[in-house]
Amino acid sequence: MEIRRSLSHHSGPGRSPHEVLRRLTAYVGPGTRPEDPVRELEERVAGLLGKPGALFFPSGTMAQQVALRVHAERSGRRTFAAHPQTHLQAWENQGYSAVHGLRLHPVGDRHELMTLQDLKTAGEPLAAVVIELPQRDIGGLLPSFEDLAAQARWARESGAAVHCDGARLWEAQTGYDASLAEIAALFDTVYVSLYKGLEGIRGAVLAGDDETIAQAAVWRRRLGGAIVDAWPLAAAALMGLDEVLPRMAEFRAHARALAEAINADGFAHTTPEVPATPLFHVHLPLSREDAQRAARDLLEETGIRLFLYARSNPDPRRCGFEVSVGTSGTGFTPAEVVELIKGLPSRV
Repeated sequence: MEIRRSLSHHSGPGRSPHEVLRRLTAYVGPGTRPEDPVRELEERVAGLLGKPGALFFPSGTMAQQVALRVHAERSGRRTFAAHPQTHLQAWENQGYSAVHGLRLHPVGDRHELMTLQDLKTAGEPLAAVVIELPQRDIGGLLPSFEDLAAQARWARESGAAVHCDGARLWEAQTGYDASLAEIAALFDTVYVSLYKGLEGIRGAVLAGDDETIAQAAVWRRRLGGAIVDAWPLAAAALMGLDEVLPRMAEFRAHARALAEAINADGFAHTTPEVPATPLFHVHLPLSREDAQRAARDLLEETGIRLFLYARSNPDPRRCGFEVSVGTSGTGFTPAEVVELIKGLPSRV
């Protein structure tokens, strides 16, 4: 099935490799050495986040697990606290445990943001507290800056490091009256993705103090992540920093317009009602199986991918899906999205 248009940020129409390579020539010239784009990327991300050092990783999974491993070895503690639906638990096959021997202490309600009071119930020494910005699997919810600062302060007072799962930090910044550096200052380490919001190819960057980054580099090599030909990934990320990062506020504004139209129509509703970032969830009065069948039919007939997959709901008659607005999402008007959603039952 050919995807001609996609509201799903993570499954848009394939970009022409020739076009991508043509545009990358602005970042890779005749005198460019393989290490140059990587070094430039690390320096730029460190500068944006206000951290002394930064290190490229081929995947965010590796970057996050390495950060936690370093914090654990430094503190002599093996447990970290995080939201029950942390990416480390939901999407990484518990690699933190299988590879590094670490333990997750989930805190808080799985359908709500983690709070300071939730953290205080942990009841055991923690190596780190992991905070995801925004919390993807509960609709892209974002804690207030004051709550964020309070949680970070409590963690440090308890002897724990504070780590930011910032896979979508570029998008999350639009929800705060604070710069990327001001947000990152609350954390000891920050991981950012190079391919989600920035629409790059693959890869991640971990930022922190020089000692932490030096230790992370050792673990990156041990895990096979010190690849010598990372320059195409880094160059694509540099292009994203220049071309896509400045559009994050535009993406959030469009996400809000889409959510407002969906909620006004009444057939479906969104979480949150007013998105704090370009990410939100749409809740449908359809079973997950019916919604996915209808979405496949829509794709086959029109070439439009409305969502990547439907999410289950405690009520089997309902389901939800994620919207993460990027370049491809801005091509859909609010009225069009409403009609596409309302048309799903007729395709069951």
